Amino acid sequence: MKQPAALRCGAVSGRRPPSPARGGERVAFNANPLLVVKLPAWRSKLMLFLLFCGFVALAGRAIFLQGGVSTSYFQRQGEVRYARTLEMPATRGKVTDRNGVVLAASVPAKAIWAIPDDVDATPRQLARLAQLLQMPVAELRRKLANEDRKFVYLRRQVDLDVARKIEGLQLAGIHQSREFKRHYPESATVAHLIGFTNVEDRGQEGIELALESTLAGRTGHRRVIKDRMGRIVEEDWLREPVDGSDVTLSIDHRIQYLAYSALRNAVETNHARAGSVLVLDVRTGEVLALASWPSFDPNTRGSWNIEALRNRVVTDTFEPGSTLKPFSIAAALDAGRITPQMRVDTAPGRMKIGDRTIGDAHPHGVLTVEQVLAKSSNVGTAKIALNLPAQMLWDTYTAVGFGQPPRIGLQGAVPGRLRPYRTWRPVEQATIAYGYGVSVSLLQLARAYTVFARDGDVVPLSLLKTTGPVAGVQVIKPETARAMRHMLELAVSDEGTAPAARIAGYRAAGKTGTARKLHNGRYTNAYIASFSGFAPVSDPRIVVAVMIDEPSGGTYYGGQVAAPVFAQIAAGTLRALQVPPDGPITLPALPAQPVPEEAL
Repeated sequence: MKQPAALRCGAVSGRRPPSPARGGERVAFNANPLLVVKLPAWRSKLMLFLLFCGFVALAGRAIFLQGGVSTSYFQRQGEVRYARTLEMPATRGKVTDRNGVVLAASVPAKAIWAIPDDVDATPRQLARLAQLLQMPVAELRRKLANEDRKFVYLRRQVDLDVARKIEGLQLAGIHQSREFKRHYPESATVAHLIGFTNVEDRGQEGIELALESTLAGRTGHRRVIKDRMGRIVEEDWLREPVDGSDVTLSIDHRIQYLAYSALRNAVETNHARAGSVLVLDVRTGEVLALASWPSFDPNTRGSWNIEALRNRVVTDTFEPGSTLKPFSIAAALDAGRITPQMRVDTAPGRMKIGDRTIGDAHPHGVLTVEQVLAKSSNVGTAKIALNLPAQMLWDTYTAVGFGQPPRIGLQGAVPGRLRPYRTWRPVEQATIAYGYGVSVSLLQLARAYTVFARDGDVVPLSLLKTTGPVAGVQVIKPETARAMRHMLELAVSDEGTAPAARIAGYRAAGKTGTARKLHNGRYTNAYIASFSGFAPVSDPRIVVAVMIDEPSGGTYYGGQVAAPVFAQIAAGTLRALQVPPDGPITLPALPAQPVPEEAL
């Protein structure tokens, strides 16, 4: 018979099982010698004390955080997660021409931005988003992997129809905010004058930069609280936006388009490098048109050529050549040293000054002062200029604005180059008199010609529409200005250098210029063809200046390249302004080859 397991264990171990207590008493469970803990009493007390210290530390930290002792840091961290301050852009002011036609305006757009940590999109959704944002998927992923996981712009100034498609994707973490995008309805036609803004809608060039404080207004700020779904549940204005003011320019968009088109065609026809045109109102000094070619479309930033961004009317200087001769002759006429009918011997068409020789394209013999200007004689002009003190010439040049920075408000307007008269040698005085050794911008040249179109005074130029009379500064006597108008009209006749500048129905006056370009201190075989004039002669209303850079279409003379552009622009401008005709309606046929002026 088998023994119980308990007996077997006792037998094996050699120990007897404990006998039951006498009298039916029970033995306590913890009396079992196997459960007796032989540890020092202080250990449990130490553990209790440490637990108490931890509880006190936690309680103290809770009081520190919740009791307002130092909560600013944590409040900021919390606000980052539910509160934002949004910048609310002001609407930029419109730019219009003198007749109210919009040249620049702000249209609503959207900024697409993301909180990278919150973005949850499938590869297919990211591909569609990248397509709508017009960027590679890799670039989109790079932006969303930005180390700053709180905010990143994906694209600015997104059109509203594209923004609606992005919103339709319903992507978590992708948000939109309101902003504005600048739009230029006339595109390249007025690009150099109006300029453009950057992605922040701040002016960078042209009128947009010059009148930034007027157009921009003041940005507002709005504080919003969002729930975990990104929905705005509370908002409050910190500062409301103030819209910018509108600006009315002196430009007439009809004349601007006419000038731009005529210039572009002339540059392309003559295979020229570039060109520029300026049209001024003689009575007020307002700029009616300003154009440069090549141009650019300010609405399409990605296609810009750096060379095309330059406003050549105000930034480029050139040696004016024969267009400077009227000022040298006017200085002598105003001083009483010559009269229009005084004779000047230009034979044999050459003149030696020191070790230098200047000359005319063709020998003319004896000419009146009127004919010296009409036939553009370098020798005749030099003889007249050398009969004057150098300071007298210099005073006349500076009085009309040469060598002085133009005050028109556009960035980059240059003063040109006119050295002090004390440094002039006789040969330099002679060459400066017919436009070499001095440089001007087309803006300076056009403004200077208003002294002949007006009664000897010159007015400040304005890009803004003006009202009321404009006071001028007297430079030459009124009778001198009237005599010069007659001489300049002869220059546009058959015996002058610019019959191609005549206008059907109007009497025109002006002067051609053909000058070699200076490169690294040497004159090259590249030329600047120019013309500056006004119409109608009986009561001048407009001044038009034209410059064509490096024409290479077979001819380079100002009378053949620039004068026809003047005629086309002036004719259209006078009709647009409804100026009554003062000349013959039909013009005689032009000679096959106009008499060229000398190009040194």
